[in-house]
Amino acid sequence: MHKQATRDAWQGRCDSQEDKAYFRYHQMITLNEEVSEQGIGIIGFCCDEGVRRNNGRVGASEGPIAIRKQLASIPWRKDTQQVVDLGDVYCETNELEAAQQQLGKYVAQIVKNGTAIVLGGGHETLYGQYLGVREAVGPHKKIGLLNIDAHFDMREYDEQSSSGTMFKQILDADKNASYFVVGIQPFGNTTALFDRADAYGVRYFLEDELDATCDEALEQFIEQQDVLVVTLCMDVLSAAVAPGVSAPSPFGLDAKTVRQFVRKMTASTKATSFSICEVNPRLDVDNRTAKLGAYFVNEVIYQK
Repeated sequence: MHKQATRDAWQGRCDSQEDKAYFRYHQMITLNEEVSEQGIGIIGFCCDEGVRRNNGRVGASEGPIAIRKQLASIPWRKDTQQVVDLGDVYCETNELEAAQQQLGKYVAQIVKNGTAIVLGGGHETLYGQYLGVREAVGPHKKIGLLNIDAHFDMREYDEQSSSGTMFKQILDADKNASYFVVGIQPFGNTTALFDRADAYGVRYFLEDELDATCDEALEQFIEQQDVLVVTLCMDVLSAAVAPGVSAPSPFGLDAKTVRQFVRKMTASTKATSFSICEVNPRLDVDNRTAKLGAYFVNEVIYQK
């Protein structure tokens, strides 16, 4: 675990040192490796390896620090809540699988007591998040995978896993896992991927189908699960509001639509964890994507 960069990120405006009515995130975060009961644990996954393997544009390994820096000065509006930052897991080149396992250990530790928030990293972050939740809840609980994404991420992984294979990896190995995804781009996925999603029984909604029918299907899906693993890939958003991603979407979703789905998916008491992935500071414009990502994280924390 790397702590110094994490500690340095939690800085910002200070209107009062004593009155919590004036506090911002950087004044409430504690740095530790233990999360108390009902607490929230933040952990970063500094990883580009999955994106690199997927022939994407690297840089998301810098996302966790960038998100923290933007979150630091957001006003703290909760009465009480413990939010602990455990630091970052770093992934070296060609060591993706080991890093995902390490991330999973920390996520499991958090989930056994509270809620985990994982700051990616490429979307390969999700696999480590899932491993941790499965370890924490045991082999028999039904896990619902909730994804807000332009892509299915169900490619073949015969040669190697990547940021585009995680959901197929999980569904192939875990008969107690189910998959629901919103925001799919019709021309961001091949016909073969749509066929595969159908074959695996994936419940999905295209970016222009997010209506009451989608809401009803989401509610039904959540009811059928024991626990939820929620993940957001920032490339689901319009490139106009989230330019700093590996694969920007010209017809992506607007920020308020994504916020509504983040709220719906994480409000359930079944939601064990949330990950935000593909924030790439190297490609960002005026920290626009990192700031939006920080606000999504705030939404999750605020309702827990």
